[in-house]
Amino acid sequence: MAPTPVVPPPAEDPVRGRRVVVAGAGISGLAAAEVLVAHGADVVVTDDVPARLADLPAGARAGEGLPEGTELVVSSPGLRPDHPLVDAAAARGIELIGEPELAWRLGAASASPPSWLVVTGTNGKTTTTSMLAAILAAGGHDSVACGNIGLPVVSAVAAGHRVLAVELSSFQLYRSPSLRPDAGVVLNVAEDHLDWHGGMDAYAAAKARALTGRVAVGCVDDAWSATLLSAAPAPLRVAVTLGEPGPGELGIVDGVLVDRVFGTPGETVELVAAGVVTPGGAPGLTDALAAAALARAHGVTAEAVAAGLGGFTPGPHRCETVGTVGEVTFVDDSKATNPHAADASLAAQQGRPVVWVAGGLFKGASVEELVARRAPGLRAAVIIGTDRSEIVAALARHAPDLPVVEVESGDDEPMTTAVRRAADLARPGDVVLLAPAAASMDQFRDYAHRGRAFAEAVAALPPAPSSPGREAATEASR
Repeated sequence: MAPTPVVPPPAEDPVRGRRVVVAGAGISGLAAAEVLVAHGADVVVTDDVPARLADLPAGARAGEGLPEGTELVVSSPGLRPDHPLVDAAAARGIELIGEPELAWRLGAASASPPSWLVVTGTNGKTTTTSMLAAILAAGGHDSVACGNIGLPVVSAVAAGHRVLAVELSSFQLYRSPSLRPDAGVVLNVAEDHLDWHGGMDAYAAAKARALTGRVAVGCVDDAWSATLLSAAPAPLRVAVTLGEPGPGELGIVDGVLVDRVFGTPGETVELVAAGVVTPGGAPGLTDALAAAALARAHGVTAEAVAAGLGGFTPGPHRCETVGTVGEVTFVDDSKATNPHAADASLAAQQGRPVVWVAGGLFKGASVEELVARRAPGLRAAVIIGTDRSEIVAALARHAPDLPVVEVESGDDEPMTTAVRRAADLARPGDVVLLAPAAASMDQFRDYAHRGRAFAEAVAALPPAPSSPGREAATEASR
């Protein structure tokens, strides 16, 4: 693997000479191991899948459990609280932290600690973090997007970047007890990962750790986010709203995103026209305001905010149109991995009838409210994945006349089958929308793999017949 540039460790290094177990040989675990070795730690890497231990960074060695003398455990984000290694560490009084916490400690101990601008929430994290990175770049800052977005935070710190746009999941925040970001935002909180956290209160409490630094930002149109902001210990609390903002808030006035916090007292600073923000709609504008709030908290100019947001385009698998066949538009929003995200995705279709492709692993979240609210806008539904029965039952309760197709998990190509069935059910002018409301790991490597499978299945559809018989045949099939 390519070497990671490493900032020379300070004299008082928090890991030098300590025996550290890295639990999990994924991207963040391997990055943590490499940086730990460079800082003079004695590094052992473990993983529940031994094959992942075949290519470790130089100086790290493979192991099992907690070797004698272990002083610290750095865990992968997905290591559940009930994992045997977690229990073993607790029984022996060994501290267990996540990779972002390690990055925080290493950065804080350096001669010139970087600034952390942290983004969390159930949905919108990656878009907001990417928007923030674009704004920082437009302002000429030595910055990088890192964390749950891809680049491990420990690698960003080791590389010496001065400003970090950090996307953090609830798992990562849960194991980041000393993190105090320069500014942090909670975008929203909805049911997700409840099987991991044990309930909404614990899940929200993990998210709230983003609000423990100098500036706390909350998107107050979301009830949970507003509650967490009101309780935040940060010296400055900043509200973001899609409505007209009051003093100390960012919001929208006459179609323009404005800041009434970081200018002179009483000043309204215009940032950018809402019409140029991509993605548009309520979720995209909220994300843009949140990114702007964090950037402005760091001292970024209004001109840089306008340039960053004006030139921003979202990443793949986020309401991305992947094809049009027979006047039916196919949209990949595989990133909608929970009901809250799927709700926003369905709402964004602006009244066009939707053939909804959904399902996967619901992780303890309920789809009842989502289905009740969005069923009237559906043309049909095609359901995939392990937890199909939950969403099929909800559709039967709230839309008993809606055509619903289940694609069995045992099918060789479940997405190919799903897209073909969805295309058969759609009419000209409809949208076939992949917004699963669920995690992907039952049938796919990750949400990106699921999105690519959807796009490939759309590309493989036969051209729509030019004869008028197709619509009649489709109607007859109902």
